Amino acid sequence: MMSPSQTDQRGDDDDESKPSSVSDTNPESQRLLSTPSTKPTPDKEEEVAYEAREKISIVEFDGAIDDSDCLTPPKFSWKKLWMFTGPGFLMSIAFLDPGNLEGDLQAGAIAGYSLLWLLMWATVMGLLIQLLSARVGVVTGKHLAELCREEYPNWARYLLWGMAELALIGADIQEVIGSAIAIQILSNGVLPLWAGVVITASDCFLFLFLENYGVRKLEAVFAVLIGTMALSFAWMFADAKPSGKELLLGILVPKISSKTIRQAVGVVGCVIMPHNVFLHSALVQSRKIDPNEKGRVQEALNYYSVESSAALLVSFMINLFVTTVFAKGFYGSKQAYSIGLVNAGQYLEEKYGGGIFPILYIWGIGLLAAGQSSTITGTYAGQFIMGGFLNLQLNKSLRALITRSFAIVPTIIVAIVFNTSEAALDVMNEWLNVLQSMQIPFALIPLLTLVAKERVMGVFKIGPILEIGQSVMLDNVKVAWTVAVLVMVINGYLLLDFFVHEVNGLLLGFAVCIGTAAYLAFIFYLVARSGALSSSWLSIELSQMLPNTGS
Repeated sequence: MMSPSQTDQRGDDDDESKPSSVSDTNPESQRLLSTPSTKPTPDKEEEVAYEAREKISIVEFDGAIDDSDCLTPPKFSWKKLWMFTGPGFLMSIAFLDPGNLEGDLQAGAIAGYSLLWLLMWATVMGLLIQLLSARVGVVTGKHLAELCREEYPNWARYLLWGMAELALIGADIQEVIGSAIAIQILSNGVLPLWAGVVITASDCFLFLFLENYGVRKLEAVFAVLIGTMALSFAWMFADAKPSGKELLLGILVPKISSKTIRQAVGVVGCVIMPHNVFLHSALVQSRKIDPNEKGRVQEALNYYSVESSAALLVSFMINLFVTTVFAKGFYGSKQAYSIGLVNAGQYLEEKYGGGIFPILYIWGIGLLAAGQSSTITGTYAGQFIMGGFLNLQLNKSLRALITRSFAIVPTIIVAIVFNTSEAALDVMNEWLNVLQSMQIPFALIPLLTLVAKERVMGVFKIGPILEIGQSVMLDNVKVAWTVAVLVMVINGYLLLDFFVHEVNGLLLGFAVCIGTAAYLAFIFYLVARSGALSSSWLSIELSQMLPNTGS
């Protein structure tokens, strides 16, 4: 956030004990402009996502805005869009991690082309959530973890931090294991799974090295990794030659059956990653934006909307490539229900053969790019989550090492234990999916609570009534809560289905019931604190989406 001049600051301090003529004459405008980011810190300097020297300056091609209260942004500029390009593509990595790729290949092998429409709309829902996350970061100058620290009492914020860390650890284990599987493929099995985990763990040092050269250099590396994924999976798509007619029908015609309900839930469930909601609100602060100039804030929101949409369009195409390759090769086959990340390369090799460049290695390269990029963004997200919730004044390198250790130690244990058993690895992966699904409400509810608060967002809050020129998707709280409730209900179904099949025994069942009660109580607390329960439309939405259980 850009500060006023020192002279202005002294003037403000001198006037604190006097009545403010501006506040007296127009208290509403002062209330709208007040945000948590302008509050003084009583004890120590607060944690920030990026130091001022690390932020990228946005070159103004159109001059300064005369009226800081003007909400009309300057005219669109392709050069300026390029300056804002980067955070959305780093965010999109979470839509392309090994867990998503496994969901894609299983959806294609078991459901064929029939769930492509759901993949598309799940990506749209994910885009909405991520744009709200970016909105909070741009408007307040703080990321979601920092705002949660200010919004909730200590016991609640520590619980939220614990849930965010659990989600991050679960995602990181899947990402590191995915990279290790790719390394095992590319080494012809010479390197065992645990060795791949150790190699992948070293990417933390690569991340620290790249970060020293600036944000733009780091974004360029991710662009290369995303390009590698796109090229690898597009090559596989071209080799497989899927049916264009069936692909188009799968995207345009909604279709689902009782046999594919679990895959459908998985497609939606793996799109919203809890740690990614925290991450995006921090990434957008890598650009210098004066929050006091409303036109510039609106301009940044517009450019980030375009950039994030383009990034998720690329991620959708990559996910579509993977789904259709496995739909063409394995739908209706006896191998359909046994394909996972570990054996997918061998199945592809048997189905499509070697060729000039064997498809097994193309798959391995794409999987490695997905795993490496997602583990680095996981480390990045871990820094913001820990620093934001706890307000730690730690060196970034030290914080990154601590964050990395949280995930690497349990991942090495997992790799050693499950190295020789593909079935056990698949079961472990299901448990990790459940762990992440459980954490989704603890990212979405605080986000929607904050983005709808005038005290936090000022004139940029979302509300139930649309104003002229506002976006229906971004500025309507009903749409946002409907999407969030839909995502949480779908993931709730996944949790219920999993526990019904996996929880056996009276003692374990009792423990699950106690844990579920505490879990639901915390969710109810967060929703009640948001004020959403007082809105009649939320009750209507819930009654329409949940089965009628009677009185």
